Amino acid sequence: MALSGEQWDIEAGTHRATVVEVGGGIRAYGVRNVPVLDGYGTDEICPGGAGAQLAPWPNRLRDGHYEFGGGEHQLALSEPAKHNAIHGLVRWMPWRRLAGTPDSVTVGCAVPAQPGYPWSLALTTRWTVSEHGLRAEHSVRNLADAPAPFGLGCHPYLRLPGPLDEWLLRVPARTVLRTDERGLPVRTDPVAGTGYDFGTSRPIGDTVLDTAFTNLSRGDAGTVEVTLTSPGGHTVTLWADESFGWVQLFTADTAKPPRTRRSLAVEPMTSPPDALRSGQDLIVLAPGDTWRGAWGIRATIAG
Repeated sequence: MALSGEQWDIEAGTHRATVVEVGGGIRAYGVRNVPVLDGYGTDEICPGGAGAQLAPWPNRLRDGHYEFGGGEHQLALSEPAKHNAIHGLVRWMPWRRLAGTPDSVTVGCAVPAQPGYPWSLALTTRWTVSEHGLRAEHSVRNLADAPAPFGLGCHPYLRLPGPLDEWLLRVPARTVLRTDERGLPVRTDPVAGTGYDFGTSRPIGDTVLDTAFTNLSRGDAGTVEVTLTSPGGHTVTLWADESFGWVQLFTADTAKPPRTRRSLAVEPMTSPPDALRSGQDLIVLAPGDTWRGAWGIRATIAG
């Protein structure tokens, strides 16, 4: 068995992608044989959360500890150096193929009740490629007999030709989350007048990002769009619907070579870091209820 598990290839025209069994995430996506995602090999453990699904919470949770429903809960510290629980429970779990066509695959994962998270969830994701790009449609159902706290994110690394410092970045956000050395929230600030203001497309330069943005501007369809453009004219846009009120950007400065500052993670999230503790934008699913959300990637390849 490959380290990333079974592989499910989907394609439409010049768009090709691979979804994997371990974590149910997107391992590779390219257009006209040009990589759009900074992926990884079939027989490689997913590095840095590349393309992973993050549930039932995205990002970091202080000390892995929170209170909900009148009880205290302690999760394993999956980021021990910072004493945090990070990126949920499903990114190392096996996902099953539920359905598929040449251009799509639907995968599912059952999260059992367990110490630290005593609720059962059924997660389903439909990955699709078309002339419009890559699309992910998520649903999460609470199988427990009590309300369940929940959040979801995804962790694609977008890649363009040339050095990251020269890429133009546009993030239509009015608010940035300031964090401490553990990546945990301190306060929110307006982006105006700061180095985090990418409301108008400009070079990333030497900016270091492991940063969440919110108060997002959306188009007529209700989607937010984060856009990268290379000096050669390649453009990659990640869009997310109104289910995702946050986007985390990570310039991969702490990634191991050769991935260091090679790509930009653009992570749609339903909630900010530490939401299981703070309750900010935390989704509470009633027994039997289902949450749904969608995001995707468009790419224009120059030449």
